[in-house]
Order: sequence, then structure tokens, then C-alpha cells
Amino acid sequence: MNFFRRLKQWFAPGQERSAQQTPSQLPASVENRDYTSPSPGTPPASQPTTPNRSTSPPSSPQPRPESTLSGLDASRFQPLTQDEAMESTSQPGWRTAYWDPLNVIPSASLPRIRVIDQTMVGMGLIDAEELAEIHDIGEQMAQFRTDYHVIQHAGQAAVQAARNARDARKAEMKRLAAERKQQRQQAVAQRKATDIVFLGRGVSRGLADRRSNIERLQASGLPVLSSPAELAEAIGISVGTLRWLSYHHPASKTTHYHSWKIAKRSGGERTISRPHKKLEHAQRWVLDHLLSKLPTHDAAHGFVPGRSTLSGAVPHVGASVLVNVDLQDFFPTIDFARVAGLFRGFGYSPAVATILALLTTEAPRRMIRSGSETLHVAVGNRSLPQGACTSPAISNLICQRMDKRLSGMAASIGWCYTRYADDLSFSSVEQADKVAYLLARVRHFTDEEGFQIKASKTRVLRRSNQQSVTGIVVNDRPSIDRKTIRQLRAILHRAKSEGLERQNRIGHTNFRGWVAGMIAYVEMVNPQQGRKLREAFGTI
Repeated sequence: MNFFRRLKQWFAPGQERSAQQTPSQLPASVENRDYTSPSPGTPPASQPTTPNRSTSPPSSPQPRPESTLSGLDASRFQPLTQDEAMESTSQPGWRTAYWDPLNVIPSASLPRIRVIDQTMVGMGLIDAEELAEIHDIGEQMAQFRTDYHVIQHAGQAAVQAARNARDARKAEMKRLAAERKQQRQQAVAQRKATDIVFLGRGVSRGLADRRSNIERLQASGLPVLSSPAELAEAIGISVGTLRWLSYHHPASKTTHYHSWKIAKRSGGERTISRPHKKLEHAQRWVLDHLLSKLPTHDAAHGFVPGRSTLSGAVPHVGASVLVNVDLQDFFPTIDFARVAGLFRGFGYSPAVATILALLTTEAPRRMIRSGSETLHVAVGNRSLPQGACTSPAISNLICQRMDKRLSGMAASIGWCYTRYADDLSFSSVEQADKVAYLLARVRHFTDEEGFQIKASKTRVLRRSNQQSVTGIVVNDRPSIDRKTIRQLRAILHRAKSEGLERQNRIGHTNFRGWVAGMIAYVEMVNPQQGRKLREAFGTI
């Protein structure tokens, strides 16, 4: 481009040329040449092969190797003078735009190219032989240009075909990936509808094991269940509902229990948790079809059909010494792991045992407000909730080995043992001097069974004291303590003149029902006392 700009400046009429571009400063080889056109038949004047562009004396020219190309005649590129070049470029054909093809040596037969070549030779920019060699190469390149374009287009077509094949493979891979994703989603949906594989962190370990001991279950008369789907079908709910009821949430917006606190007689508060309707239905099924079919120890009298506080107190009537021991945090001590182990011991698979344990345990929770949401956050391990119908039966089965050990130890020293929930009672008629040994062994056995004794509620009662077991006096015969009898008599006496509701000083919502229940309890323990109270209650 610089060369053509220089040509334009040199041959443009009326335009001044700089001092470096004047013909007077051209190389000496160019200035000394004869630019006149040779006459026909006259051989051209010999030209130096290489112009001398330096001021030093020219060296002897090296012989140029003969061209092995097509051998264009160098005489075709005879130099033009400035006037001849300007005359040629002033022709009409030079007034139009002309674009050289890219990556191609132009042909020497083109008039424009011929003038340019001769002008370049005349200016000493290149000699005729070099120019002839360049055009010779261009003509040979032109011979292969068609094949080159064919190969080029074929290569482009091959590249495009490879790209199309790659795009097709990518599209096919995407289609297959989408199909696999859809199949996985369908498989997950199907598995969720028919199986349970995860119920929360820390509690899902055994859900993959579906091996039950069928012989042991059949021997105990228990339903043979091995998978979550079989358990859900037995309860009469869907697998999704079973998952929802048994899933362990560390923090949840909802809970399956309604909880409240009541005051303890000894001080403090006790949390009562009552399950909601769907969970209560599942727990009732577990109680009726599993827990109630398993035997409990003879020493257990709490929440056992045919037994009561009275049956637990009768064996201690007339004892010379009575020892009452209370277990601390009885239900919270029986945690999820112990309950799951209990169901596995029955013969159920780890999967079924895990779900049954989740249905019958719950973690203590605290309500925390986070922005506009209220979360029920677990603040402890899952354990038996006080208020679930399954908790007493499970606790009796958990304590079966402890009852057996304590009963055997007591019998070995001539004592009698009964248990009502967390109240342990020991009595003896003759071996009153074994109290220290008895308490030491009781503490040892309860520690080994995972329980702790509440020392502040341990009582050693002699015959000179009022001996009571679970609120029933057992000194001579089973009876209710005098304070309770006097309180009921006073209520009934004043109710005749003032009305029964005015005697409700404890703020009971159903005071009449409470009075009727207390009279029934007295009548169960001591029928004679209870009969008199019921007659008085009937006159109100």
C-alpha cells in the first residue's frame, strides 16, 4: 500500500513531491539506465542484476542461477521512463477502481500490472529477472489454484460435517441425559410412594435392612412385617403419611404433638405431650397389635390390664419396713436407641424397628421465632413422650430385665418388690436390717440398666410411720390417707348448703367430674369408705 501511495504522489500532476521522492535522488543504477524504447531487432542493453543502493563501490556481481521455473522472458519487464509511466496511467482505464485478488500474484499480461512492473524496474526497486521469477511462480500457483480451492472446500465440508456430527452427538447425549433424568425422577417418585429410605439425620441408619426374624414374630403372635410398605398397609395409612409422621426434623414449622406443662407435687413442672389425631391413630395401632400382646413382669403394676395402684400396694400391707425409691426422669431416659433396640429384639427388621421407634418417641422442643416464622426446635434427644398411649407399655417392656433382677435380689434377702412406672417399692416383714444392702444393690442395678435414682425422694418407712405405696396407706390394710378423706368429706358437707361449684378452690374445669373420680378411687381402695362418700355425693 505504501508503494502505490508513493506512485500516486509521483505521477499525480500538479502535486509537489518531497525531496526524498524526486527522481534526482534515485539510485545511481536507475539514473544511469537508458529508458528509451529499443528499436525492433535491437537487443536490449545489459542491465545490472542487482542495483547498487549504497554509496560504496559496487562489488563484482555474482552469477545468478538459472531459473528452473517456466522461464518468463525478462525483456517483457523493460523499464519505463517517468513520462511514459504518466502517459500510461492517464489512460481512461486507470480512472476506475481496481482491486487485486487476495493471496494471488497478479498476472504479468494485465496492462495495469505490466505498467506497474516496468515502473518498478525503472525506479530500481526490483530487477527484471526477479520480477520475471515472481510472475513465473504466480503462473505456476495459478495452475494449482483450482485444486487448492477444491481441497479447501472439501476440507471445509469435512469440518462442517464433523461439526454437524458433533452437534448431533451432543443433541443425542442431551436427549439421553434428559430421559435418564426423567427416569430417575419417576423412580424416585415411585420409591417415595412405595418405600422409605431416609427419615432424617441420625435416625435413618437401619432403614436399608429389611430382614425380620419371622419365627420369633410368629412365636410371639406379632404381625410379620419387614418393610415400611408392609407397616403402612398394616396401620391403614399410605407410605407418604407414614414418612410424614415418623420423619425427624431438628427444626420444623409444625409438630405432631400438643404440649403443655403441669405442676409436680414435689415442685417443678412436668411436660405433657399429646399426639395429634393421625399420629395417635398410628400409636394406638402399635399399642393394640404389638405392645399389648407382649407379657410384662409380674412386679410391674403401672398401665397393665388387670393391675393398678391397689394391686401394687397390697403385697406391702403389714410390712415392718417399707422402702420407696423414685427413678429420675423416667420417660426421658428411655431414648430412641433403646426403643428401636426393643423392637428389634421382638424380631422386627431394623427398618420396621426404626419407624416404630420414631412413631413412639419425640424430642423435647422449644418454640423459636425467626422473623415471621415460628419454629419448633429440638433441644434434646428423642425419648418417650409423657402423654402418648404407647409410652407406659414401652417403659414396662424396657424395664423387664431390671424388674427381673430387682425381684430376684429382693426375694433372695426375704423382701418383696413392686414397681408402678417410676416408683419402686420394697418391703419386708422380718429382714428389716437389710435396708443398706438393699439400697446399694438397687442403685447398682438401676445404674446398669441406664436409670438413675432420685435420692431426695428415697424413703425408709417403719411401722411407726404412715407407710404408703403410690398414695395408698398399707400399714394394716389398703386405705386412703386421712387428709384426702377429710378433704372429700368437707367438700360434700359444704356443697349441701353452698353448692358444689363454690367448693372448687383448685380451679378445676370439671370439678364435679373430679369429685366423682376421687370418690371412685377411694371406693376401689376401701369400699366401705367409698360407699359412704358416694351416698353423700348422691344427695347433692
